[in-house]
Amino acid sequence: MTPPLRLGVNIDHVATVRNARGGDLPDPVRAARIAEAAGADGITAHLREDRRHISDADIEALMDALTLPLNFEMAATDEMQAIALRHKPHAVCIVPERRDERTTEGGLEVAREENRLAHFIAPLAEAGCRVSIFIAADPRQIEAAARIGAAVVELHTGAYCDAFAEGRMDDHAEELAKLTEMAVLADELGLEVHAGHGLTYDTVPPIAALPQVVELNIGHFLIGEAIFKGLEPAIKEMRTVMDGARA
Repeated sequence: MTPPLRLGVNIDHVATVRNARGGDLPDPVRAARIAEAAGADGITAHLREDRRHISDADIEALMDALTLPLNFEMAATDEMQAIALRHKPHAVCIVPERRDERTTEGGLEVAREENRLAHFIAPLAEAGCRVSIFIAADPRQIEAAARIGAAVVELHTGAYCDAFAEGRMDDHAEELAKLTEMAVLADELGLEVHAGHGLTYDTVPPIAALPQVVELNIGHFLIGEAIFKGLEPAIKEMRTVMDGARA
């Protein structure tokens, strides 16, 4: 039986809009509450080293206010590990991070850093956090994620979405085939499979239809759509598209 598909709503770019002007508005916690009312199953927030959007105060406020699980995205640094261990969110997703990137541009290089990452995630798992690794659809990285003791892999869907947006349909089909194959591999290795990055109403259905994928994390597109139709309707439409594809 195909498991139900969860939707995690990433609220980073609510904070981006707030920070563009300064002050307190729009409030990411309010966005999280709206997401819950609209059918989200969890909230994702990425605390970057440079604090370009989500802030330490946002994490404090979300941990206090949320009834949904928080997926805390972070780089594999001592500072971020200490913050995660202090808050003990439901999930911790380890992502690559570079100061000069506008958004996360690829998956984490796990295969070359197995030993370091295994030691890095161990205390997080011991603290009760469900550890996820954000990786490309690459068998080397998936196998390495399993070896280091991660519970979850989140497959980076950026290349798949970019190919669709640019009309490169052969590349789009190739990327979908990779994601499909790697979702099967991860599931066979005992990893829970999530996916995200760049997903839209148009690109979500084939990913939502993959039976091994149990969670999608979507943010930037939903915040953009919220400008035109409101956040709750934008999330509800995504939920409808996902559920239709799953059925």
